[in-house]
Amino acid sequence: MITTKYVNYKQVLNLAGVHLIFISIWCTLIAVFFYFFNWHWMTIPWVPVALIGTAEAFLVGFKNNQAYDRLWEARKIWGGIVNSSRSFASMVYAFDTKNEEIGVFDLEDRKRRIVYRHIAWLYTFREQLLVPTEWEHISTEKKFGNINLRRNRLIKAGFPDYGRAPIFLHKYLSEEEYELKNDYKNFATYLVSQQAKDINELKNMNAITAFNQTQLQNSLNEFYNFQGQAERIKKFPSPRQFASTAFVFNILFIMLLPLGLVNEFAKLGDWGIWTSIPFCIIIGWIYIIMELVGDYSENPFAGLMFDVPMLSICRTIEIDLLQMSGETDLPDPISSKNGVLV
Repeated sequence: MITTKYVNYKQVLNLAGVHLIFISIWCTLIAVFFYFFNWHWMTIPWVPVALIGTAEAFLVGFKNNQAYDRLWEARKIWGGIVNSSRSFASMVYAFDTKNEEIGVFDLEDRKRRIVYRHIAWLYTFREQLLVPTEWEHISTEKKFGNINLRRNRLIKAGFPDYGRAPIFLHKYLSEEEYELKNDYKNFATYLVSQQAKDINELKNMNAITAFNQTQLQNSLNEFYNFQGQAERIKKFPSPRQFASTAFVFNILFIMLLPLGLVNEFAKLGDWGIWTSIPFCIIIGWIYIIMELVGDYSENPFAGLMFDVPMLSICRTIEIDLLQMSGETDLPDPISSKNGVLV
């Protein structure tokens, strides 16, 4: 997540700097051919270019609107996880029937194990969402995948805890549960199912009432709902027919833009031909940036700077739950680095 009030020039160039070079070369070439070689035959009227640009603006606007909906829904899901996690932990520690047959230390240990397992679920779930899919930018190796991989490595380098999920799992899970990590394709789902078993065991021991169990189970059901909603966004891309069409139309518009613009500026004289270059670059780059903003925002769990800050959210929940457990040795919150929060 970008945290600066305004996007700085480094972030803009990081996103669309390569495209700026391409469009600058294309617009300059058209002006050179028009001025030195008198290739007036290649120019086209401005009206059809303007019509294509208008259609592209509507299409890109629709795409960006859908991308924002996916991004904001992802953030609401993790916001719900924050609230439900606090409620779940508070109920775990509050529900107690004072059964004298159960040792106080044993009961506290069982409750702490449930809360710790929930923290492990958070980091497991985050790690699963960061596994790249074939349509995300970080997987498109044949095109600009190396650029996105470098962006991902730079982000990881700025946050030491970015890839430490296995360490956190080893900290908050028993040795037996930790060893089961590689035996399950969806380990997060397994952890929630284990929570249900432990809560049911507390009810069978008369440590909590049946009503308490129902409330706790409802919380677990919420976590399953949140997990399913996030997995739906992760595993179902924004419809490619819309995304691909906007991309193709954008390329078509930018290819035609200097052919129509240079003819219009040539009416001002020879100096107008060269003046068309910066205007062409500015107009084309605006369309490119609009396209890229929507293209990157539609994948909120891609491991890039446009993501939902899952690590920061997990750490916030971890701190809150550890304080509820009576812990005093708390980890530091995740702070933004270079205008990015993960």
